[in-house]
Amino acid sequence: MNRPTMPSAQELPDPTRLMSDGWHCLHLYYRINQSALKALTSSELETGRQEVAEILNSERDDAPARLQCFAVTGHRADWGLMAMDPDPLKIDAVAQAIRSSALGAAFEATYSFVSISEVSEYVPTLEQYAERLKRDGASPEDPSFRAKVGAYEKRLPMMNQQRLYPDFPAWPIICFYPMNKARHPQANWFMEPFSSRSDMMSEHATSGIKFAGKVSQLITASTGYDDWEWGVTLWGRAPEYIKDIVYTMRFDTASAKYAEFGPFYIGYIMSPADVLSHLRI
Repeated sequence: MNRPTMPSAQELPDPTRLMSDGWHCLHLYYRINQSALKALTSSELETGRQEVAEILNSERDDAPARLQCFAVTGHRADWGLMAMDPDPLKIDAVAQAIRSSALGAAFEATYSFVSISEVSEYVPTLEQYAERLKRDGASPEDPSFRAKVGAYEKRLPMMNQQRLYPDFPAWPIICFYPMNKARHPQANWFMEPFSSRSDMMSEHATSGIKFAGKVSQLITASTGYDDWEWGVTLWGRAPEYIKDIVYTMRFDTASAKYAEFGPFYIGYIMSPADVLSHLRI
């Protein structure tokens, strides 16, 4: 019986906390501790405002690659931030700087979500996209078939770049929620063949495409990083678009039968100074 051979040290990559592809991601939500806030002197408040505004300044030299803050409505939190960077400790440094600032005692962390960016296994390769067109009845000899394949070939690298190293749109609304795929006896996503899962996710993506220009979506993976398997971040041009896209996509089989959702957080993106002003700090 042949025993598997272990790779030699020369074949293994160097140990690192950096991703081979993609970035680390953190969503972090805070509630104001009013008693701690009132205990601060006016001098401490002013110092704290300046410190936190600089910590949340996405343009500072040592800021994470992406950093955005927002006011949050509802009882779960008063404000939050989202950060992404190749180095998870650069992201964590933001949380530690907030904690150790003059305002740190007044900010109670109520929720966090740790994840990484990825290109989903359900994003079709160029070959898979062409095969899907064929299954739908398109002929490779048809000029429209070649045009669709050519257009997809140009779009795919840009789409994957956005999935791995996303830009945060400067839109006013941000929504976040975690989710799992069901493992129920009668609806176990992970027991379905890949072809079925791929078809269901294709239907799901088609529903989302209808909201292009209205909603920007980022899916980050959290299996092994947090209690849920994925995190969904939505940026909207207007509040109703968030409700519309979530409602519409829940009728897709991948969602209606197999999706399990965690808490939803809705926020309104502002500059650090405006967030602090909104919080009356």
